[in-house]
Amino acid sequence: MRLWTLHPQYLDRQGLLAVWREGLLAQAVLLGQTKGYKNHPQLLRFKQHADPASAIACYLEGIYHEAYRRSYNFNRAKYTLGDAPARIPAPSGQMEFEIRHLLAKLNKRSPDDYARLKTIQDFLPHPLFTIHPGPVADWEKGLKG
Repeated sequence: MRLWTLHPQYLDRQGLLAVWREGLLAQAVLLGQTKGYKNHPQLLRFKQHADPASAIACYLEGIYHEAYRRSYNFNRAKYTLGDAPARIPAPSGQMEFEIRHLLAKLNKRSPDDYARLKTIQDFLPHPLFTIHPGPVADWEKGLKG
C-alpha cells in the first residue's frame, strides 16, 4: 500500500489507479470494514488524525479530482466528505523520499512521465498534507535517507 504524500498530479496512469484502489482499501480498514491491513504503517498518520474517516475521505477527494481532470471515471460515491478535516503534517524528508521513489518507478515504466517530472524543483503535496522540516517518516518502510 502506498498513500502518497505527493500531489496526485505527478502519478502516471498506473500510479493514479493504484492509489485510488489503495485509498479505498485504507478507508475500509479505517472504517472497520476489513480484517486485513489493520496495522499497515501507511495508515498510521490517518489513524492518528482526530477524524480518520474525514481525513481518508479528503485524501480520496484529492485523488478523485486528479482523475476527473484526466477524464477518468472514478466513482465519487465510494466515499463521503464531511467537514474539511485538519491537515496532516508531513516531514520534508518524506516528500523527498517519495519523489525519489516515484521517479525510480517512472524511469522504468513511464519514461515520458519520468522525463516530464525529473526537472521539477518544487513538488507539491497532496492538499491534505502540510510539509514541515524533518526526516523521512518513522512509519516509512524501505530505504530512508
